[in-house]
Amino acid sequence: MLRGIDVSSHQPSAYATTGLSFVFIKATEGRTYTNPKLTAQTRTAREAGLVVGYYHFLWPGNLTAQAEYFVGKAPEKAGDILAVDWETTGEGTHASNAEKDRFLRKVKELRPRHRVVLYCNRNFWLNLDSTSYAGDGLWIADYVAAGKPRIKAKWRFHQYTDDPLDKNVAGFASKAALREWAGG
Repeated sequence: MLRGIDVSSHQPSAYATTGLSFVFIKATEGRTYTNPKLTAQTRTAREAGLVVGYYHFLWPGNLTAQAEYFVGKAPEKAGDILAVDWETTGEGTHASNAEKDRFLRKVKELRPRHRVVLYCNRNFWLNLDSTSYAGDGLWIADYVAAGKPRIKAKWRFHQYTDDPLDKNVAGFASKAALREWAGG
């Protein structure tokens, strides 16, 4: 299994990349927030030869505006992956299942040559999701043994811990296989 991490403004711009094959970088949230370390964190990933993904923290409402904001801020390079982070907001709300689906479809419409995946935790997947729509793949958060999330659905990425940082594995045989999939 391939190893990766996800980073946001809470992590340094120059993070450790040894042993990693991929990284997901927080790009945006809602309609106004852009990660101030986005450019520097992207440079770190590219210099290390990692497969790069970007994620948007989804808020309820204004889905088209959020999708346009996300694709306007996330770098556009062939083979980059785009993800929607569907979880509880700082205000204790969350986008509905229908809003999550519309956002994924809008991002795919705006960036048709990119893989678009859904990130959510096990509770959201089992109890809030009613369509099992995850775009081009599911990135599931379940803090158990790496690569053993407690769901029946096929997944592409598994976030298995957040201590000391968000660590993930990808269900691909090699970095070349991940790169090929990411390239469409």
